[in-house]
Amino acid sequence: MLWGVLMTMSKPVFDRLGLGLWIGAFLVVLVLVLLAPDTRSVLSAYRYGSQEFLAGRPLYDLQSEMGYLYAPAFAALYVPLFKLGPHLGGLVWHMIGFAVLTFASMRQVRKLGGGELPWLLSFGLFLALPMALGAIRNGQATILLTGACWLLTLSALEGRRAETFFWASLAIIAKPTAIIMLLLVGALRLRLIPVLVLAVLFVLALPYAFAPAAYLNDQYRVFGQMLTSMAVDHTSHFVPTDFTAPFTKMGLPIPEFGATIIRIVMALFTLSMVLWFDRKLERGPAGLAIFLTATSYMCVFNPRVEPNTYAMIAVPAGLAVALLWREERGGALASVLAVTLFLTGLTGVERHIQDFTYPWFRPIAVTVIAGSLIWWFWAKARGKGARDKVTRDKMMNERPVANG
Repeated sequence: MLWGVLMTMSKPVFDRLGLGLWIGAFLVVLVLVLLAPDTRSVLSAYRYGSQEFLAGRPLYDLQSEMGYLYAPAFAALYVPLFKLGPHLGGLVWHMIGFAVLTFASMRQVRKLGGGELPWLLSFGLFLALPMALGAIRNGQATILLTGACWLLTLSALEGRRAETFFWASLAIIAKPTAIIMLLLVGALRLRLIPVLVLAVLFVLALPYAFAPAAYLNDQYRVFGQMLTSMAVDHTSHFVPTDFTAPFTKMGLPIPEFGATIIRIVMALFTLSMVLWFDRKLERGPAGLAIFLTATSYMCVFNPRVEPNTYAMIAVPAGLAVALLWREERGGALASVLAVTLFLTGLTGVERHIQDFTYPWFRPIAVTVIAGSLIWWFWAKARGKGARDKVTRDKMMNERPVANG
């Protein structure tokens, strides 16, 4: 009864409100980019990379914790936006990332099927907006990475080789951490491994079309050193917001060896869950469950995590909560997860709340949200398997018996 009343009230609103807020917030971001392109923005680092690439100067500074931290291919492909200037180039960059992520969410919703698809998309984007908006505002490549990895997952599950190659290449260009998603996709679809390897080789070779080989060989050497130092150097001032953050906040830091063991165990768990979802769940929910599981690992167990990294899981978690709400017709779990996801994103809005919750709160909240949703997908798959078994047994029992 209560569910029917809530749906009657919320469906006409969220059919438009969530998507409207998602687009409206992005339009505000575009205005801010035009007014002050370098305020609360990482685009200056991207422009620096392209500028140094064009001049043949070093891209990386191993003594700096920030600066340009991306592959040479990113610097090469950002050159056209660099040429457009900070205002127009920043505008186009924000539009590309936002469009890819929004397209990925729309494609996922179409794959889910069933009724109330506009409500599902709109409500999911509404829940995701607070957590995703910071990275959208900053222009971080995390937004493009999320959309590209999501579309890579959906294309690979459908066996689309050309699309898989394109989205895999774009994801690696956006951020090297995309390799985690490529490994999972390769495990899911072994026949696509050559396509994924070709995408990696393409991204590595692409800059050689625009710069001398000797220069790029040296940049790749330093890039490899930088990635290694990020993983093993803990003397810097960078504060990770991964699963170790709550323990560090309590004064009980996890030793690096212990943290590595936990990451390996969770990587194996993530692999086993995505393989199980691929076999047991229906194709539409399977794609969402697989990507949600992968992003939860990339957010919580990646050693190089900052608060805006959690934008990766915002939209898939929002859509998963909306799907849970639709399938279970509301309920306590859907309500609690919806409120938790929305409020977790809001912790970065107010200065005092952010200071209090940084860096320990988001890994805890996302672990609870993602763990609950993964459990629900697992229970849903188990229920489907039990129903299929009953159907098969019934069909076997109803077969005609030959007499004589």
